[in-house]
Formats: sequence, C-alpha cells, structure tokens
Amino acid sequence: MQGPGQALNQLDNGINVIVGQRRDSKTWDKAVRDGFVPGETLFEIEEALQRGTIICYLLSDAAQIALWPTVQKHLTPGKALYFSHGFSITYNDQTGIVPPADVDVILVAPKGSGTSLRRMFLQGRGLNSSYAIHQDATGRAWERAIALGIAVGSGYLFETDFKKKFTQT
Repeated sequence: MQGPGQALNQLDNGINVIVGQRRDSKTWDKAVRDGFVPGETLFEIEEALQRGTIICYLLSDAAQIALWPTVQKHLTPGKALYFSHGFSITYNDQTGIVPPADVDVILVAPKGSGTSLRRMFLQGRGLNSSYAIHQDATGRAWERAIALGIAVGSGYLFETDFKKKFTQT
C-alpha cells in the first residue's frame, strides 16, 4: 500500500494533504493515529475528492475500478489524477477508467512498498521512482509529476510511460 507512506511524506515535505477514507473503518482509524484530523485533513472519500486538486488514486486495481464512478464525477477541469501503478490506464478498455480530457493524468511509481518509502524517508534517504505523463491538460503535468515525485520521497526520478511501468519487472 502506497497511500499512507506517500501521504505522510508529502505532509512532512510541507504539502497540504487531505486524506479520504471510509468513516468507521480501520483505515480511518489509522489515518487518525497518523495525525490526520477529521474535518480538517481527514474526510469521507467523496468530500476529499471534491476538495482535492490532485487526486492520488492509490487503491488496488479492483478498488480503483469499483470507485471509478465516484472519482470520475469529481474530476473537474484543471485537476490531476495521480497513479502509482499503470494498470488502470493501460488497460482502460477492461477497467473502464478513462479520465476526462480536461484533467492531467500522471504517475509516480516508487520502486518499493509504501512502508519502505516511508522508512527510507525518515532515515533521510530516498527511494527511486519512475514517473510518467499520460495526459497534460493544463500544461503543468510534468511539473506536477516531478514535484510529487520529490514530495513523496523519491531519491531519483526516471521517466517511463504508463504501459512500461505496468510491464516492467
């Protein structure tokens, strides 16, 4: 799971992070233990989607498919949809995940687990990551991807594309 490690690293790097979770879930409770505050930095999923400008879609492939109708209705012009895995976009004919043309679609994929990413960040080290731009609607997708790559704790960023990221071993 990339979500907790990436969110905490971004927060520690000064990024304004909000988290969307289902209330009364173990993940909600973990977010609270991690320091996120209900109603301030922790919200129900739909409210977080509405408030966020860069939607970090860090769910399993199956969960991304299931939640897509909810996410899609909150992808307003100028927002960015961020992945750490290329499956949903690469195989959108099977997943149904086709972002609107007026949002950026970017990827930063750390080469390790979210817990490794967080541990290395706390040690003052970085974990190498690939990045990709699938769709640049705002003219700022590259800038957003690089900034997020740094914010999540990447030690080195190298360019790829969504398909290569999914098929790389």
